[in-house]
Amino acid sequence: MKLRCAVLDDYQDVALSTADFSRLADAVEVTSFQGHFSTEDELAGAIGDCEIVIAMRERTPFTDRLFARLPRLRLLITSGMRNASIDIDAAARHGVTVCGTASNSEPAVELTWALILGLARQVVRESTALREGGPWQSTVGTDLYGSRLGLLGLGKIGTKVARIGQAFGMEVTAWSQNLTAERAEAVGVRLAYSKEELLESSDFVSVHLVLGDRTRGLVGADELKRMRPSAYLVNTSRAAVVDQAALAEALRGGWIAGAGVDVFEEEPLPVDHEFRSLPNLLATPHLGYVTRHNYRTYYDQAVEDIAAFLAGSPIRRLG
Repeated sequence: MKLRCAVLDDYQDVALSTADFSRLADAVEVTSFQGHFSTEDELAGAIGDCEIVIAMRERTPFTDRLFARLPRLRLLITSGMRNASIDIDAAARHGVTVCGTASNSEPAVELTWALILGLARQVVRESTALREGGPWQSTVGTDLYGSRLGLLGLGKIGTKVARIGQAFGMEVTAWSQNLTAERAEAVGVRLAYSKEELLESSDFVSVHLVLGDRTRGLVGADELKRMRPSAYLVNTSRAAVVDQAALAEALRGGWIAGAGVDVFEEEPLPVDHEFRSLPNLLATPHLGYVTRHNYRTYYDQAVEDIAAFLAGSPIRRLG
């Protein structure tokens, strides 16, 4: 009897055509689910007979309770080599091997700049007005050249964002709890004296931090009030780094000019969520990693992970 494999959250219905799952056809039957399972009951009911599950990023929490409801599960694959939504210790207790895949940083960098440019030139507002017969030009854009870009985090993605900012002629500063002056200098970036100084002095602030105990809620109401009323905040990292209620208040109250957000604490975002209607919020549905090349990497390596597991030698194990 073949093993059953579920591909979760395949919103675009491209997983099975992106990689060669046929190489597993003799041993594995693969089913792709395009819709998101919003409750644990729905998820457990749909995949309870599966030995293998392929999860996309952190869309679906795999907790101790869920593992207990999936007694047949033996292999869980996540896109990327880090997934805070998977309880790795619980997986081990339930006899589930967890493996990952490579992930490319370029798509997130590119989307960051799509949001920055969209905010700076009010692209959505002006495009909508043009299509709907509204006023011909109603906004005045913000110059990137000569303005200051402040980066919260200067890792792999933050470094690439910094270099593009420099190419636009922006002054780039960065801060994180572990960032050193030597590291910043190597990228040609000035190390901000403090988080507060970065927020107060930047025209654009972009978040590029790993979510953890020290970064959760790092940008809250006090921090947002420190930003300039003309400044923009961009977050393509993790939603919880920025206090979501405080961000909504900041946008409603005009504490900042606007924000560009690609990540949310609840995804998909509820249809009645305030973030869907705030006029000074440019929001995208977590598209940072959604590109052809990234998907090919994810699903090609998921097939490799399954083949290696079936051969008794799992690769790219997490935990």
